[in-house]
Amino acid sequence: MSSHERAPFDPAQYDPETVAVRAGIERSQFGEHGEAMFLTSSFVFDTAAEAAARFSGNAPGNVYARFTNPTVTMFQDRLAALEGAEACIATSSGMSAILSTLMALLKSGDHIIASRGIFGSTQQLFATYFEKFGVSTTLVEATNIEAYRAAVQPNTKLFFIETPSNPLTEVIDIAAVAEVAHAAGALLAVDNCFCSPALQKPIELGADIVIHSATKYLDGQGRVLGGAVCGRKAEMDEVLRFLRTAGPTLSPFNAWVILKGLETLSIRMQAQSANALELARWLEAQPWVARVFYPGLPSHPQHEIAMRQQKTGGAVVAFEVKGGREEAWKLIDATRMLSITANLGDTKTTITHPATTTHGRISQEARDASGIRDSLIRLAVGLESVEDMKRDLCRWLES
Repeated sequence: MSSHERAPFDPAQYDPETVAVRAGIERSQFGEHGEAMFLTSSFVFDTAAEAAARFSGNAPGNVYARFTNPTVTMFQDRLAALEGAEACIATSSGMSAILSTLMALLKSGDHIIASRGIFGSTQQLFATYFEKFGVSTTLVEATNIEAYRAAVQPNTKLFFIETPSNPLTEVIDIAAVAEVAHAAGALLAVDNCFCSPALQKPIELGADIVIHSATKYLDGQGRVLGGAVCGRKAEMDEVLRFLRTAGPTLSPFNAWVILKGLETLSIRMQAQSANALELARWLEAQPWVARVFYPGLPSHPQHEIAMRQQKTGGAVVAFEVKGGREEAWKLIDATRMLSITANLGDTKTTITHPATTTHGRISQEARDASGIRDSLIRLAVGLESVEDMKRDLCRWLES
């Protein structure tokens, strides 16, 4: 390297906030400062021999945008650096990230142990689709470590947990579950959607795989869909092979949008978490609230674990109103500023009724087992004034 050449960016030498802005950047011959967006479906080769070498994997380089694209690669490299993973594979959505992981790493006859509070669509994927292809799932009480141990079978290959859970914000001791999984010869996958690497790094706590809906906090403004799987190169190579074959691909445009979102991830998560904590404390004091679920509150059953493995309590607050679904819907319908939508991770605060939206497709029995009652409301807290949020949540009392 000549005296004026700069060394490549090494994420290991920098703080996470810097990594979120600088990692993964590959500049073209034009030397652009902002990340380039490569909107191309294919790549041109100089010779037939070069094409053959790229397609076979014997030579590095881009082949076809279904599984290789420079903009997507930049996103993958940056997120891998933030999660402390060897590699990352980007996908078209969070659910396609889960699908790709299971399709790549499991086979008929294998067994999954999952926390009972996992997202409704994830439960549907496991119970409805993978079950019919011979992959069975046992759901266990999310925070009961002995339940994970008791559920182990000779064919258990994967533990899958979501922490904090959606929507009750149950916090699972990642290190403890990792110990059980590894003793069983299985992998541990953690859905890190609610915290993002800005607040929690599951790999440092013993997880093998980290899964994201990049649609949520990684983008941060509700603009595009995206997903990602992070982990060791060996497992990620298997996920890439599935992606190459089946094609649940992240578009270059979406990758570029999420790259820009990552630049502000840390400051957004800090500010939204601070708003969520203030709002959760206020909700606890309201006479019309039966219970508040927020890991940053001392009243939360897993508060101590949350404060040990997360930087903050996060930006999602769930609470039960007194009076059941009728009163919950009345509160939601009376809001004027909050967005009634099931998405989360946005700078705009969203409000939803989980029992009839995010978890509406699972059975009443499954909702009861997960503690998702008709009186439950979920808030994904954004960056608006907390006082404005309070006023909006109180409008129903005036009707």
